[in-house]
Amino acid sequence: MIPKDHPHWKRMRFKENKVWMAVDAGQRPLLENGKALIKYQLDQPHEYWIAPSKILPLDADGAPPSPKSPRAPRNSAPQQPVMDIEAVSPEACANAICVYTDGACSGNPGPAGIGIVLRYRGKSKEISRYLGQATNNIAELEAIRIGLLAVKNRDLPVLLFTDSSYAIGLLTRGWKARLNTALVEEIRRLAGAFKQLRFIKVKGHAGHPDNERADRLAVQAIQARTTEAQKGQG
Repeated sequence: MIPKDHPHWKRMRFKENKVWMAVDAGQRPLLENGKALIKYQLDQPHEYWIAPSKILPLDADGAPPSPKSPRAPRNSAPQQPVMDIEAVSPEACANAICVYTDGACSGNPGPAGIGIVLRYRGKSKEISRYLGQATNNIAELEAIRIGLLAVKNRDLPVLLFTDSSYAIGLLTRGWKARLNTALVEEIRRLAGAFKQLRFIKVKGHAGHPDNERADRLAVQAIQARTTEAQKGQG
């Protein structure tokens, strides 16, 4: 096991983010089960085990290399850190507020709902809310907005889980919002108010219990309103 107070760390790059990687005295990565240990900040408790092939050196000036993909539009938003859920350790939520969000839509557009599960140090809160007529993308974004608004202490570390590639692109990769611009800009401003916020990309319906629960809460919101409307017509 690598000790928690291990003194040797090397500045590296993981995806779009600068990270610290645990190394030996010869600056070689220290491995366990074939994976290297990284941290985003040395003074933070969160640690992640990543395949060494995914951890790259920084440019000579200490900044991540420019991506080879087409450059981001001029009015793109500042990027937020993002990780795949596979890189999140089981202990990640021990000292962070974890917010699991999902949006659902019966038809696209159609009746829409959101589901949110918040967890922090043994406490939990659930939100199930009907949105009315909306698209699936609006439902996903609205779930994130309401989830962030539900966090009262923005000085605490926050991990927000979503399976929406659309939302991840807009909020972490600088995509230009061509639709839903007011909603996207509101979420970007809200995200900027957090001291430490990280987005976690989850594969849809891959069995993660809290994201599955968020999905059920979103669907239940639609079903409850549909049942209510049917009773009113009876």
